[in-house]
Amino acid sequence: MDIFLQKIKIIVSEKAIRDRVLFVLGALIIFRALTAVPIPGVDLAVLEQFFQNNQFLGLLNIFSGGGLSNLSIVMLGVGPFITASIIMQLMTVMSPKLKTMYSEEGETGRAKFTQYSRLLTLPLAILQAFGFLSLLKSQGVIGGLTTFEFIINIVIVVAGSMLLVWLGELVTEYGIGNGVSIIIFAGIVSTLPSAVSQLLYSFDPSQIPLFAGFAASTLAIVYAVVVMTQAERQVPITHAKQVRGGKTYGGTTSYLPLRLNQAGVIPIIFALSIILFPQMILNILASFNVAGVAVLSEKVLVFFQNQQAYALVYFALVVVFTFFYTAVTFDPDAMSKNLQRSGAFIPGIRPGSHTSEYLAKLITRLTLSGALFLGVIAVLPMIMQMLTGVSTLSIGGTALLIAVSVVIDLVRRVDSQVSLRQY
Repeated sequence: MDIFLQKIKIIVSEKAIRDRVLFVLGALIIFRALTAVPIPGVDLAVLEQFFQNNQFLGLLNIFSGGGLSNLSIVMLGVGPFITASIIMQLMTVMSPKLKTMYSEEGETGRAKFTQYSRLLTLPLAILQAFGFLSLLKSQGVIGGLTTFEFIINIVIVVAGSMLLVWLGELVTEYGIGNGVSIIIFAGIVSTLPSAVSQLLYSFDPSQIPLFAGFAASTLAIVYAVVVMTQAERQVPITHAKQVRGGKTYGGTTSYLPLRLNQAGVIPIIFALSIILFPQMILNILASFNVAGVAVLSEKVLVFFQNQQAYALVYFALVVVFTFFYTAVTFDPDAMSKNLQRSGAFIPGIRPGSHTSEYLAKLITRLTLSGALFLGVIAVLPMIMQMLTGVSTLSIGGTALLIAVSVVIDLVRRVDSQVSLRQY
């Protein structure tokens, strides 16, 4: 406790840390203020009913930082930037130039890579804005708009998304932690007061055992997420001895940390996009009275309204994309070559292809555990809802995984800043 109070004292007294913390708080205040400004022509009653009947948009609202639930000017959130970043990561597999830029050119190469992601964000934001607004217009959520006013709404929504991306990058540069993740985290946390107030309003003493079970489940989920986020397999590495100028170097032993969950929450975002995108496209085409599309759209909607079918597809996609994204970001051959160049080797494993095969088998086993965990976390709210009949989107699931991951990263960064001042 004394150590904790001492660190709080350093945060308050040290101007550099205090300014960074205050900058993050100021950016979050601006973000929450923007989420309260709706776009023109929104029918709030129809919007609320539409969200209650569409679980996909409820999940997508998590990644928009809460701005989609009231169709604010930042309704897209940082979603287009996240999508652009994912596409750029996938492009590194097909483009050796991009792969070299991202992994071998240091900070300069990553700055260029990020700039390409920003440029790709704009057309993606325009497409998503047009798609969502067309869908909402066809459902009667937005009405009474002329073509010019509809285009103005698209411009407003795209500008709001780009503004949030810029705000997030400012937080990353002048604040503490990853700005985009903190914005998503703020959107998740902002839903808690309304969820708690609704719970208190509908409180029934007969449901105390159910609420106690939810509380215990939440604590267990938080513990599991923390353990799985921090868990890593330490692969022992020995550095060969080298004699230079009469002095001996190397001969030390270290380890290569392989995280159990290499992909983070990216597979969940992938899976959600794959499930949501066809439905959105079909709804848009159906609104334009395309022959045969209305029937197909209705069949797709009926299929995904089945909780069991939706949970099964969602789980399978999360597992598949976890393996896929890990294969994209972790290259056993490159890791083996880097170890060999630095004169390091894994005890009992020959350098070269044998080391590459060993690392590939090891990362496959680790990824299987991480993939199953992510899959369970993704569908956990639906499982709890099917068992209890109570919506538990705010308990566990993607929102909790993101929130805990951001808090862990934020605490680690603040602690490093405090430790630097202590020394």
